[in-house]
Amino acid sequence: MKLIKPLYLSAALAIALTSCSTQKTSVYAPISAPDNMPVKVGKLAEKDLKRWSHLDLIKDTVPGMSVDRAYDFLKGKKSKKVIVGVVDSGVDIDHEDLKPVIWNNPKEIAGNGIDDDKNGFIDDIHGWNFLGKAEHENMEFTRILKKGDTNSEAYKKAKEAYDKEYNEVIQAKQQLDFILNASNTLKKHLKKDTYTLEDIQKIQTTDPAVNQAKMVMSQVLPQTGNDLKKIDEFKDQVYSQVNYHLNLEFNGRKLVGDNPDDIKDVKYGDNNVIGPEKEGAKHGTHVAGIIAQTRGNGLGGDGVASNNVEIMAVRAVPDGDEYDKDIALAIRYAVDNGAKVINGSFGKYFAQHPEWVYDAIKYAASKDVLLVVAAGNEGLDLNADGGVDRFPNDNIKMGPEIANNFLTVGALNYVYGPELVADFSNYGKSDVDVFAPGEKIYATTPNQSYEYLQGTSMASPNVAGVAALIRSYYPSLTAAQVKQIIMDSGIAVKQDVILGGDPNNVRPFSEISKSGKMVNAYNALIMADKMASKK
Repeated sequence: MKLIKPLYLSAALAIALTSCSTQKTSVYAPISAPDNMPVKVGKLAEKDLKRWSHLDLIKDTVPGMSVDRAYDFLKGKKSKKVIVGVVDSGVDIDHEDLKPVIWNNPKEIAGNGIDDDKNGFIDDIHGWNFLGKAEHENMEFTRILKKGDTNSEAYKKAKEAYDKEYNEVIQAKQQLDFILNASNTLKKHLKKDTYTLEDIQKIQTTDPAVNQAKMVMSQVLPQTGNDLKKIDEFKDQVYSQVNYHLNLEFNGRKLVGDNPDDIKDVKYGDNNVIGPEKEGAKHGTHVAGIIAQTRGNGLGGDGVASNNVEIMAVRAVPDGDEYDKDIALAIRYAVDNGAKVINGSFGKYFAQHPEWVYDAIKYAASKDVLLVVAAGNEGLDLNADGGVDRFPNDNIKMGPEIANNFLTVGALNYVYGPELVADFSNYGKSDVDVFAPGEKIYATTPNQSYEYLQGTSMASPNVAGVAALIRSYYPSLTAAQVKQIIMDSGIAVKQDVILGGDPNNVRPFSEISKSGKMVNAYNALIMADKMASKK
């Protein structure tokens, strides 16, 4: 750290050095947050919102990662392709904005039904699908209850979590069904499947059922931004919880055909990395796009490292909680097949075989692979009151880290000020390493579409993209060095921020992660350049 600190020249000094030089050279100095940073007022223009994570705190007063500035720094520098493993719900490898960056296994012959490279996976051309034809799953605490070990501590904790979740979901379903009934009444009256607030306000009738529905939806629609699709999305979430996540009678693993409690049972899954339904790959496709959708092609948003990466799709995250076995094997698959960065935008609060994932993390460290993971979306302090168990992680019960290649990312909002931290983001002085853009991120979704999504799931691939850029231009740097560079080079925020969406929960930004910083691609590349030049 002491060797790097002198690099942080002031902007004025950098200008002075440039102007005094007799040669046409360019001096790049890391940026920092001014003490009195103006807050961006009003809404961002759509063109800026679609790529706000690439914008700049100094130039744009937007707390992006200075990706555009980073590419200016990289002009003329040599790079090489880096494979990024996306362990997720699947990736739409047919998407127009991802096709150019999808990994192709050079040692495998497509469609011949032979394991040509003898890696244990037949025809794994673009990655592997550890879920086979399965789409939905229980939550982990539901699976624990189904095992019926009523005297165990794990069962008691699972039961408590299950009961709390179940009661909340049933209440949500009752409210949802009431809204859906009102909406369907209006659709029938208007004789169309979609309508707007303006359509509702024009209704003149003496039918009491229609008038009640009009009153209900007049209150609901403004909360959705006048978008009926938001209600459908909420319906999908609630019904998934009722039908799959919390359903004690549902067995999603039957379609996979393995024993999820046997780590040695590895002959399962298939090579369909999209999954059985393209829409089921929405999350993973969005994550892949944040990392690698093509920059500047006029389609959708821009990827952080689009010209420098290949996306290896590893399907291991269902609708519901992932299995420890799938995650452990997915990490090992990505490592063994050349990934140098792995993104993990998933997580859960119960685990039955966490040791398998710990071993996989250590295996990745031994092979010089960086893992970038999401901190979670429950607005929790992961280090409060003895700590909150969230998996995967790189420590056991807040103990020492088991490896130096694991980077946990919280999510930022696009407004610099008290609301800088996204209200859903988890945080923690020791369990979260850095923060990065995660609110309203625009990227690829299945069937040639693009959407705004939010979550630490979006913050993590933003950082994975920065890591891939570093590893592409400075391949001599190790995974541990890349992690440290991303943490050390971030921008320190001298502000108090609201946490968990609670205006009464206000703390200094410097106290809610290990680094106390938000990721900055430009600063990271300057630091990487200096570190690599010393090798």
